[in-house]
Amino acid sequence: MNRIRVLGLISDTHGLMRPEALRALAGTDLILHAGDIGKPEILENLRELAEVLAVRGNVDRGVWAATLPETAVSEAGPARIYMLHDLGRLNLDLAAAGFDIVISGHSHKPLAADRGGVLYVNPGSAGPRRFRLPVTVARMDLATRPWKVEFVDVAGEPPHGPC
Repeated sequence: MNRIRVLGLISDTHGLMRPEALRALAGTDLILHAGDIGKPEILENLRELAEVLAVRGNVDRGVWAATLPETAVSEAGPARIYMLHDLGRLNLDLAAAGFDIVISGHSHKPLAADRGGVLYVNPGSAGPRRFRLPVTVARMDLATRPWKVEFVDVAGEPPHGPC
């Protein structure tokens, strides 16, 4: 088993790397970016903190983005993780395929929900505020079960509405 214990989860940066997001993800062992990165410098900033695995989102265009996969699989600590940008494009029975966690973005809405034994996580959007949605990233400690997702406000103001 690998030594990954703490996951940093981020999505929908849309070209904006907030210093608060970098502070929230500091100390993680692996950062998963679930797409709509916006520009390659975002990934460079994250790589200064930890190893990064990223998928391409619907706004990621250009030569740099073409190198990113649409989906990714990771074995992190005791967890087998599937990642894609838009959960609406999921065409896989995750439980039957042996996945424990699915990470997605796209909706800009933070989510942590168990569905049939698979933990679905959307860290929310860490980029420019959209409507009245919160601006968040997430952290997960894989050392204890059940896994808990901690959403971190990175806008410098309280999130609007429930997460």
